[in-house]
Amino acid sequence: MTEQEILQGLYDRTLVGDAPAVLDLTGRGLAAGMAPETMLFEALIPSLEEVGARFERGDFFVPEMLIAGRAMAGAMEVLRPLLARTGATSLGTFLMGTVKGDVHDIGKNLVNIMLEGAGFQVIDLGVQVAPERFVAAVREHRPDIVGFSAFLTTTMPMFKANINALEKAGLRDQVIVMVGGAPVTQEYADAVGADGYAADASTAVRRAKELLAGRRAVPA
Repeated sequence: MTEQEILQGLYDRTLVGDAPAVLDLTGRGLAAGMAPETMLFEALIPSLEEVGARFERGDFFVPEMLIAGRAMAGAMEVLRPLLARTGATSLGTFLMGTVKGDVHDIGKNLVNIMLEGAGFQVIDLGVQVAPERFVAAVREHRPDIVGFSAFLTTTMPMFKANINALEKAGLRDQVIVMVGGAPVTQEYADAVGADGYAADASTAVRRAKELLAGRRAVPA
């Protein structure tokens, strides 16, 4: 196969969520001497962006997004260490976790996959993440964005508790705060003092890019 055929194959097979084919093509590309960043930026990321666009148009639904994301995640398992070795730069660091009292993670995991596919470095703290764990992780990793996920209405107040903890630690101004989850609304995000909100994974990626661009455009 030519390099162009491999790139086209990666794009097409990621789009339909054919994980075995994506993994095979990734291996073929590396065996042919292709740069990992070429496969990432010229095939995998554009394909996942198209998945997001189709979701927003109503042509794709959550299952299609999940299988496409998983197909790309398989390729990323192979490419990630190689990309790190070549010094490929990421868009930014995104720290993510489901808030204390909540064990739901399907939505969070989908957002993580889409963020990583878009070029973010994602640090996932998992579920049931207490405010002090978020604070410690922000201190350790110095992320550009921290994301709080909640699926239950009863755990949504943890958004404010987490933001208060960041403020108390003197870290609030150092990070962009995004919130999301099934019961969350823009109004609620505004009320707790979050910087951004997204109703779905595709929007979350676009909003994260917008917020990051806005932050970097402002002189320190």
